[in-house]
Amino acid sequence: MIGPRYPLDAEALERRMDAYLDAALSSRRTAAAPARALAAFPRDLQEFVLRWGAIIASSNCELAYQFTAFAPEAMGAMDLDSVELWLLHAMDLYDNKGQRPAVRAFQDVSGFVANRQERLSGMALEDVQGVLERFVHGLDGRGLKVAAGGETYTDTEHLFVPGIVGLLPDKDANFRLYKAMVVHQWAQNWFGTWRGGVLLDAVERWGQPDLTLRRLHALETVRLDACIERDFPGLHRDAQALRRELDAPDDPAWRALTEPLRRPAALLEDSLRLLEALAAGRLHCPRPRCYQGGLYPERVRGVLELRLARERGQFRIALAKLVEEVDGQPPGQEEPEAEELPETRGRFKLRARAERDTPEGYSYDLFLDGKPVAPPEHMVSTMESIIQDLGEIPPEYLVAAGPGLYKRGLPGGRDPDSVWAGTYHEEGAFLYHEWDHERRRHRKNWCVLREHEVQGTGLAFYHSTLRKHGGLIKSLRRTFEVLRGEDRVLRRQHFGEDIDLDALVDAYADVHGGLEMSDRLFTRLHRDERNIAVMLMVDMSGSTKGWVNEAEREAIILLAEALETLGDRYAIYGFSGWTRKRCEAFAVKRFEEPLNDAVKGRICGIEPRDYTRLGAPIRHLSARLREQEARIKLLITLSDGKPDDYDPQYRGDYGIEDTRQALFEARLDGIHPFCITIDEEGAAYLPHMYGAANYVVVADVAKLPLKVSDIYRKLTS
Repeated sequence: MIGPRYPLDAEALERRMDAYLDAALSSRRTAAAPARALAAFPRDLQEFVLRWGAIIASSNCELAYQFTAFAPEAMGAMDLDSVELWLLHAMDLYDNKGQRPAVRAFQDVSGFVANRQERLSGMALEDVQGVLERFVHGLDGRGLKVAAGGETYTDTEHLFVPGIVGLLPDKDANFRLYKAMVVHQWAQNWFGTWRGGVLLDAVERWGQPDLTLRRLHALETVRLDACIERDFPGLHRDAQALRRELDAPDDPAWRALTEPLRRPAALLEDSLRLLEALAAGRLHCPRPRCYQGGLYPERVRGVLELRLARERGQFRIALAKLVEEVDGQPPGQEEPEAEELPETRGRFKLRARAERDTPEGYSYDLFLDGKPVAPPEHMVSTMESIIQDLGEIPPEYLVAAGPGLYKRGLPGGRDPDSVWAGTYHEEGAFLYHEWDHERRRHRKNWCVLREHEVQGTGLAFYHSTLRKHGGLIKSLRRTFEVLRGEDRVLRRQHFGEDIDLDALVDAYADVHGGLEMSDRLFTRLHRDERNIAVMLMVDMSGSTKGWVNEAEREAIILLAEALETLGDRYAIYGFSGWTRKRCEAFAVKRFEEPLNDAVKGRICGIEPRDYTRLGAPIRHLSARLREQEARIKLLITLSDGKPDDYDPQYRGDYGIEDTRQALFEARLDGIHPFCITIDEEGAAYLPHMYGAANYVVVADVAKLPLKVSDIYRKLTS
């Protein structure tokens, strides 16, 4: 009899392996050899291999065979923690690059062993990518993505860093090195290394571009470090501590040459001028600093050209919308093919004003017909990005877009629907991790999500809902009116407008009891200013057909009407999905949009689609919500059931655990998730996903429109 302490023999191991390797076996390839090799190991190691083999087989049976075949070699060369790193590294390659690189990783045990110390003490980007991105977003400027690359550099939209950093002896130190790397690449964007195309033009004139570029990069690193020291002294101290550990001290002659670059007003042009002195002398550039990375102008050029064209179009379209608001009709209706409207050129003016929190030290106020206008938030972001690239908003940008630009689409833009025709590709999509609870880690960039806009319909349903629930809407408006900036009575205050009788009675009793009398005897009115941003996430899966879909739309209409009274910022998005390759978010109302007829038409146009793959939409809409400056951020999901997909793997525990992890990640960003469901079985899984107090089940679908606004009121009161 084989007990739990005794190893399995080769025959028993082969039977266990056959169960999960069946699809990868044949008359020429059996599990006999891996079973014989594994028979020499203790039972706990055997169970480790069998358990992980079954987990990997659920994704790819061939990879399960390769793991099982090479696991004995790996366990003979490494401890169990390192073996687990090896197999997870191979599976990450499979998730991101496919089967062949993963097979090579399983077979190259010796290569992994050679680098395992770096992997054990090093910090993996996948573990800190989200933290680094949030950190960079907090610095200022364009929202930059942190991504894995063979080396460290920026293309002005991404900050590329190595997949693993292991130059230092512990993970905390390597994380600090990661942070210094992304800060330096961010600084190139913010402090003007790529601004105005000056560097790109200079590269074309150089006779020895590689050598000259290395010299310029060394000079720019000195200038950028001085900028960081001036504006972020704490980050500079961390970077200098890393340099003391990893870099040689600066040559005094080099420091003397580059002293002008440490002045607060130093620019890229100062670095370019010093190039001549560096080339004329015999002074050599120092070795690159540990966080410096490289400069790659050609990688920047293409990205920059596309972004400039796209943002010029976005800016002009925003100008056209401002004209429409003033004139009461879209401009250029008589010129349907015009991409710009020269007659609007003289209507717009920009006036510079001092702004400390910009790299140039100023920003712009916008005037239309001589009157100041407040650009919407998305337009402000576009203006800031243009200034970051060009140092100004050129006068030729001040022309409203014509109808032709809408038809043609923005330069560099993509039609989200066109990708489904022909061979599928991921260009232009949002990529999101997905949590695999069996692996206990994320599958990297596993889900492909596209954002669409709901096609609006007529307003008949909207108006019929207002008539149907007219009395309730009036009641909601009155209730929400009370909530808006309401005065709250603060009791037991040091000073105030009135006497707090309860406090006075207590103080009188204290005095007669021999205690010291309190001086907190007053009441004071305090106005609570609401600072709330809400993302309403609406289930558009196929199961919401019929009455459920109608109830959802009615609930959204009632809540939107109430929120207009309250004044809270809110957005409405639908979600659906069909496997990991086709996750979708549907914009109904964006944060910056008013509740106009276009938005009302989109609410009426909400219709059932595919499945309920929840994790990717939660991550996407959390990112949209994270962009809002608000004290309280709510993510409210309106759904009819638990996570589900056409992909059978996502059903059951996998989908529930992925959703739970996505909600946990949202909470780390200060977002409060809440779920309103009509699934009577919701109590079986929602406490695990949302927490015991963060969901409500509305058993009667007909009551959903009545309940949603009431639930929102309780959540935000």
